[in-house]
Amino acid sequence: MKVLMINVMCGLRSTGRICSDIACELDKQGHEVIVAYGRGSVPDNCQQYAHRIDTDFEIKCHGLKARLFDRCGFGSTIATTRFVKWIKEYDPDVIHLHNLHGYYLNVRVLFDYLKNCNKRIIWTLHDCWPFTGHCGYFDYVQCKKWKTECNHCVNGKEYPARLLIDASKRNYIEKKELFTGIPNMTIVTPSYWLAKELKESFLQDYPVRVIPNGVDTSVFKPTASKLRLKLNLEDKKIILGVAAVWHKRKGLEDFLMLAKLVSSDYRIILIGLNDNQIRMLPPGIIGIKRTDSAQELAEYYSVADVYVNPTYEDNYPTTNIEAIACGTPVITYETGGSGESARMYGKAIEKGRIDEVYKCIENGSSFQMKHVRISAKATVDDYMTLYEERA
Repeated sequence: MKVLMINVMCGLRSTGRICSDIACELDKQGHEVIVAYGRGSVPDNCQQYAHRIDTDFEIKCHGLKARLFDRCGFGSTIATTRFVKWIKEYDPDVIHLHNLHGYYLNVRVLFDYLKNCNKRIIWTLHDCWPFTGHCGYFDYVQCKKWKTECNHCVNGKEYPARLLIDASKRNYIEKKELFTGIPNMTIVTPSYWLAKELKESFLQDYPVRVIPNGVDTSVFKPTASKLRLKLNLEDKKIILGVAAVWHKRKGLEDFLMLAKLVSSDYRIILIGLNDNQIRMLPPGIIGIKRTDSAQELAEYYSVADVYVNPTYEDNYPTTNIEAIACGTPVITYETGGSGESARMYGKAIEKGRIDEVYKCIENGSSFQMKHVRISAKATVDDYMTLYEERA
């Protein structure tokens, strides 16, 4: 079987790692697979699967259009026309869509092709962007306009941020026109939360399957290291937090509050901070810049006593299951599908209740690992079943 995946990144982190893990497993099973991607570097072990869609210049032009005119997903016309021609030549059996935002694809050009290509189409939604007029998530501002028609978006300054024109109503109308009526398409969500939200959106008529994300358990597993010695934390309990980008909605301020609650027996380690954020950290928090090394991440997850994810907007965070795969319990807010994974080994807490997070950390020895389904192989097996079905 020939599978084409389309995503903003290939490998490294977040959805890029999800795609590369699936590609690697498909390859092991004897299938042909390509991950067509928009931006970012590709790790050496993913080069054989990678096909880049845009050039750096085309990405910048699309990004400028999105910033000025709020048209993320509606730039890159030439690049996407070129890409569609490539798809026709590659002739895959299955086209598996992932994140289409990120300033690298023109959704009109792509979906005009998809409506008539007679291919099996799977679309895995990693956020809510496909059925809103602008944003990837709406929980934080408690917006419900996406259920009827977006307009006057209050999330305009959030990714994909705009500086001038509010085109949320236009985007919503065009997405609804383009993304509905695709023959033989099934939508996949990693969480039951997002599947429920979909049923209230303009994508509600598609069959929806819940397939939780998996991770490479040959990498993310209990891993010995000398990190405690390196960080001079031999006698401390470690609380870990990981994010690609840290900001208020990822819970950075909550960690600052947590640092005031925990005793000197604890140290908090936050991975993914920038230089300015590291400089502002109080005593008790160790800041580390982003790492693209899965092996290094596995070492940090393994050395931690608990992984805390105080996210206010999320779907099904990969970091939760990476931590669990390394044998570390997860405490998270009841946000999107984040609690769904945490309940396998850990606990979900009401949003904002950092005092309850603290109490949960103190009682961490009471965590019991339940039945877990976290391997990329299990995820691929579910996708293979889906690939072979007809919608």
